[in-house]
Amino acid sequence: MNFNVFGLSSNIEKALADLSFISPTPVPERVIPQILNETRDIIALAQTGTGKTAAFGLPLLERVNPLSKETQILILCPTRELCMQIVRDMKGFSKYLPHFGITAVYGGASASTQIRELKQGARIIVATPGRLLDLINRGAAKLSSLRYLVLDEADEMLNMGFRDELDEILSNIPSERQTLLFSEIGRAHV
Repeated sequence: MNFNVFGLSSNIEKALADLSFISPTPVPERVIPQILNETRDIIALAQTGTGKTAAFGLPLLERVNPLSKETQILILCPTRELCMQIVRDMKGFSKYLPHFGITAVYGGASASTQIRELKQGARIIVATPGRLLDLINRGAAKLSSLRYLVLDEADEMLNMGFRDELDEILSNIPSERQTLLFSEIGRAHV
């Protein structure tokens, strides 16, 4: 099986070819069709390195409305390193798509730079919970048009003590959304 069976746009397929992504691993193979064809929430458990970012990233890029500058997708993750990795991957997948405004929001970097990027129109925000909540409270991150929420390494976020931040973030986003929860096998001890 290769990625073209999913009906992804030719621009995404071209970016995948550039990245030498020939055929999907089992996680994207099972998850991509569900995100593309269904609106129900999804939980996926898989080990690191099994293609989780491709599993949620590729179909969500297909779902973004490029005509709207509103934030439509929020990807939450526990660490700055994972946040930067997801942004790199998403920018690689969207290399041939119109500018989508993928913004990284995490602590240890300039909040003013992140606020400026958000004001320019971030259709996709990849964030750590603490910094995102700070930017929500400052009125910089506006999530009222959110359609998709991804919790990557959700178990780790809870184990790291982000439960209160996650609850507050969830109270600031529409209840009508698709939630995609990704966690690592064998590590969930919440």
